[in-house]
Amino acid sequence: MKRFFIAAAMLLATALSAQEITGAGATFPNPIYSKWFSEYNKLHPNVKINYQSIGSGGGIRQLSNGTVFFGASDGPMTNDQILAAGFRILHLPTVLGGVVPVYNIPGVGAELRFTGPVLADIYLGKITRWNDPAIRAANPGVNLPGDDITVVHRSDGSGTSYIFCDFLAKVSPEWKQKVGVATSVNWPAGVGGKGNEGVAGLVKQTPGAIGYVELIYALQNKIAYGAVRSLAGQFVRASTQTVSNAAAVAAKSMPRDFRVSITNAPGKDVYPISSFTWLLVQESPKDVQRSKALADFIRWALTDGQRFAPELGYAPLPKEIVALEMEALKRVRQ
Repeated sequence: MKRFFIAAAMLLATALSAQEITGAGATFPNPIYSKWFSEYNKLHPNVKINYQSIGSGGGIRQLSNGTVFFGASDGPMTNDQILAAGFRILHLPTVLGGVVPVYNIPGVGAELRFTGPVLADIYLGKITRWNDPAIRAANPGVNLPGDDITVVHRSDGSGTSYIFCDFLAKVSPEWKQKVGVATSVNWPAGVGGKGNEGVAGLVKQTPGAIGYVELIYALQNKIAYGAVRSLAGQFVRASTQTVSNAAAVAAKSMPRDFRVSITNAPGKDVYPISSFTWLLVQESPKDVQRSKALADFIRWALTDGQRFAPELGYAPLPKEIVALEMEALKRVRQ
């Protein structure tokens, strides 16, 4: 009988200490987040993290409405969005990634090169054929067909769109004026796909299509993607190294709230459509135990978890930024 009560007490203690945490948001980091949640659960079976990959806009909205415990976004929340949420929100960078222009041009096996203004004009609907002189000028020797370009963009509120638009606004005054930068914009041209998965799928099945996705989605779907001209004038292909190079400047002058843009960053071998992706965490949640469990997971992700980044096409965080985040986590009630 004594052993029965001891066993029952242990089961009760386990049940009380178990934590189930729900989050939602960006599709951009979903592959590595899924890996992290799985690996962390192996180490801590009492902590289960469920994540809904619904887009950055949805993650911000659900966190603000209190329907999830944490959010995730590739575009930092605006001051107005934070005020509307009604509670203090900490932005914590988790990894770095690159958004790449993907395309499906039958008969063209060469790796294409794109300038920022050309990408902007394609998405503005001004460049409509693959053999346009502006595309040919960046790709001498490539036999480009006269096929129509099918433009594919995100249909949902998207941090990937935010990153892409943020870059285009820096290289195209017309884009900045007519379209701007947000997780959701009024696209001048094209058809929409939901999530990085939806855009990748549409491009893959549509001859003549162009889209933009996070690097891992191009790799997983075996879709051709191009190099993009950097601020230094180089045509740079996205890789963990060239994306890491984009964070070098930010690491030296990271703002206290971690809301920073690194698109079109200066320097050699810098991929210009690079970004951090952020977890959005309440600083003073009512559920302190769940907050502690989430903070412990984040500390693991920022340290041991970073080793999983390169194999999934992401760049690990600079050590200087990890140190700043460890300090910032002290502001989270736990």
